[in-house]
Amino acid sequence: MRRSLFIASFFASALLLLSLQGIPESAVAQVVPTPVTQAEYTGRSFERATNLGITFISSAQIEQNDERYQNALLLGAGWTRWPLYWNQVQPSADTWDWEAYDELVINDVRYGLSINAILLDRPPFYADGDSIAGLREPIFADGSDSPGAGKAINPNNPWAQFVYAAVQRYKPGGDLAQEQGWTEDQGIDVWEAWNEPDLEQFWRGGIPNYARLLKVAYLAAHHADPDTTVMFGGLLYNTPENWLARVLAIYVNDPLASRNNYFFDAVGIHAYSYPWRTGWLTLFARQTLIAYDLDKPIFVNETGLSAWNDYPGPTWASGPEQRIRLGTTDQQAWYFIQSTTYAFLEGADVVFYHQLYDDCGDQAAGTNFPPNNGELCASGAPCFGDAFGMFRNTSDSICFSQHPNPGTARPVAAAFQLMAQVFGTIPFTEEEMTRDETGYTVTSFLRESTNERIRVIWNRQFEPMTASIPAESNRATFYTLNGVTTITRNGENYLIPLRAAEPDSFPELEFGDISAVAGEPVIIIEALEGDSAPPVDATSAVDVAGNSSSVVPATPTLGPVINPTINPDLDTESPVTYVDALPATSPRTFTVSWGATDDGTIFSYVVWVQVNDGEWTPWLETQRDEGIYTGESGNTYRFAVWAVDTGGNWSQNIALEAQAETVVE
Repeated sequence: MRRSLFIASFFASALLLLSLQGIPESAVAQVVPTPVTQAEYTGRSFERATNLGITFISSAQIEQNDERYQNALLLGAGWTRWPLYWNQVQPSADTWDWEAYDELVINDVRYGLSINAILLDRPPFYADGDSIAGLREPIFADGSDSPGAGKAINPNNPWAQFVYAAVQRYKPGGDLAQEQGWTEDQGIDVWEAWNEPDLEQFWRGGIPNYARLLKVAYLAAHHADPDTTVMFGGLLYNTPENWLARVLAIYVNDPLASRNNYFFDAVGIHAYSYPWRTGWLTLFARQTLIAYDLDKPIFVNETGLSAWNDYPGPTWASGPEQRIRLGTTDQQAWYFIQSTTYAFLEGADVVFYHQLYDDCGDQAAGTNFPPNNGELCASGAPCFGDAFGMFRNTSDSICFSQHPNPGTARPVAAAFQLMAQVFGTIPFTEEEMTRDETGYTVTSFLRESTNERIRVIWNRQFEPMTASIPAESNRATFYTLNGVTTITRNGENYLIPLRAAEPDSFPELEFGDISAVAGEPVIIIEALEGDSAPPVDATSAVDVAGNSSSVVPATPTLGPVINPTINPDLDTESPVTYVDALPATSPRTFTVSWGATDDGTIFSYVVWVQVNDGEWTPWLETQRDEGIYTGESGNTYRFAVWAVDTGGNWSQNIALEAQAETVVE
């Protein structure tokens, strides 16, 4: 899971044509199971993004705790991804130990997360050079690879035995599900066959042996669970070799391939540091599948950018050569929005950010050091590490535990939450991308169910600019990483201010790009009929057009997540709201919590923010009671909240007064 390799695009067309030989009959893609849309955590309901995940929300190698899960749920994650190490569950040829993974799967299921589990590694006693002993042995005990009812797995094929045992234990309805009394849809239903097989750090066995490994995994897994999804191991594309095409070229000549979905149900790809590359690799993988007349889901199940200007990154890095493929914490947030947008634009089904916390990154467990200016490097001691995390490590972490603000969120957490709100729960279709000649990019998506258009816009130049976007309605909802407001058209267009890009250090840029990461993205959502701006949440009950003087509370329509404690018709009391106290000073990104007391049930909230002594502006319309806010250093932020209950009664604090405030350090 190394993160700093890049492949230039010059070989794309040539390799695709050279590698794809012979077009077999069409194969129907298996549909990836849809995750649940809500999860319960300590009595609260969280929206789950069905197409967004975070790697290492927890794992068997990390101490599992509620805080990690709570942070992921707060951001809207619907998926988690972690490795299931074969050598850890089979310490000897005749011994299986599932205890650590049982605990992990139980917790993931408890918190309503869909699981992308990676089948990885081998016990030393099953090593065969760079491959796996017995991998070429028949999969089934009858001496064949042909699946069939009632067949046993061949004991002389240890990889087949391991895959079958793992799926049998953790599938919906499997051994653990029966022990726990789970419902029929609870368990692991996506299994990834190895991680980054095209990177020697993980697999040195070559393409033919990986093709065999994937085939064995597919047939053994589907023998245990016919409804499961087996994924081609996430490809890093760090060399000019198209592993997906090379493996398919092998399967073309396998008589079992066309009858068994070409031995995989989905494809995983990994993309780092350059947002454009995420879309390009998604397209490249899809074109490879199309060349073989295949249509399968594509998971971008690792994408991210490591920060250099925050511990444990090399904060002393003064020159571009010290920041190769790294970015600032701001660029990290911008990267995720741009990378995910490119992926969705090219048809990716699920996108995972890597990762929830810094943890140990690619460094050895126990790597630790204080914040420093590079002086530790001179003595040869560890002096910097990977800073991918949405959250900084806590002070009790086994690695990188000495951040002055341990456990706090970076701006990328707010970026993930924003993408989950906009793209995570309502289906959309990709439309187009345009690159304006003055230097900004506009991507467009359509939400047919709500008749809305989503545009994600960013600046590719080092100077601020204003984008002119054709308007189809009188107003639209305008999202930034700092909040949400309403904009109105100016003549025939919306005029959108765009923050400048910042120079970075990426060595291979596409024509027309002057930096890998463009400026801070903004999002506008526009209703295609009428003039009303869509709210942040589909269940919102307040029109937030204009400033505080023009906000008019409306009677809510009962939303799907509300279960009233009393009959709304009998609820006549107004809610009394509060915002939990904030510290006197906060890091740039911090959590704001709020709530209300009422004789009935709260339907939704409107959360307001005042920057310094400016105007009050609406930040969120939501049924949640927490949010992650990103501010600017030196500013004072004050918060106030309105609430409406299921009886339509609004809190009486219409004249806004601060209920909590903090100064960003």
